[in-house]
Amino acid sequence: MIRTPLITVMVQAVRKAGRALIRDFGEVENLQVSAKGPANFVSAADRKAEDTLFQELSRVRPGFSFLMEERGRVEGTDSANEWVVDPLDGTTNFLHGIPLFAISVALVRNGIPYAGVIFNPVTDELYVAEKGQGAFLNDRRLRVAARRTLIDSVVSCGLPHLGRGNHGQFNRELAAVQTKVAGLRRTGAASLDLAWVAAGRFDAFWERDLEAWDMAAGMIIVREAGGYVSDLDGGDKVLEKGEVIAGNEDIRRDLLALLKGA
Repeated sequence: MIRTPLITVMVQAVRKAGRALIRDFGEVENLQVSAKGPANFVSAADRKAEDTLFQELSRVRPGFSFLMEERGRVEGTDSANEWVVDPLDGTTNFLHGIPLFAISVALVRNGIPYAGVIFNPVTDELYVAEKGQGAFLNDRRLRVAARRTLIDSVVSCGLPHLGRGNHGQFNRELAAVQTKVAGLRRTGAASLDLAWVAAGRFDAFWERDLEAWDMAAGMIIVREAGGYVSDLDGGDKVLEKGEVIAGNEDIRRDLLALLKGA
């Protein structure tokens, strides 16, 4: 595990927010049977987690700026360093009592992800990376999968849903990919998709119509695990375009070619 001062600060913040999310997640099952449902409760849990992260990170790095899902951009005196925060990635999973969600925090330095932490409090899986320090899942060093052919690969993707995304484009991409891979998966939390690429569970991942807080932490974790991350044109404007493809060198390249052909 990386134990630099920066990672220590980030880990303490996500663990504190995670404890509250676990308590709230335990209430979701009870709320499922109510007529109103748990949606308002989950929105409050999301905001509460973000407040905790904002307070903890501001306390130890008071000058840093923030980009947060709920608060938006908060300018600090140090504009070169920005915390990019998703307090609850996988809100729909959380809402339905599905234990696939995460807190995602990245430090973006001069526009480039420098450090990242992704934490699933249900499984107590903590993914961390800092530039030049490698990537870890708890105390285990991470490396992306070594498979070299799509036919052997399990690939994760985002599924556009009601009111989101270009459904026609995705259907063309799905048709191009699904007959060329060993399996397709969807977790419902882009941060975990990227973390699982870094851990070698998924061979690759692609998704469009994302926000910076969905991707920033996962980007540095994949890269420090030896993987490659780009936008869907093969460039480096992932955060600007809100789209991502990640994997090892060969699988990312071949998957990108399929998507471009679609």
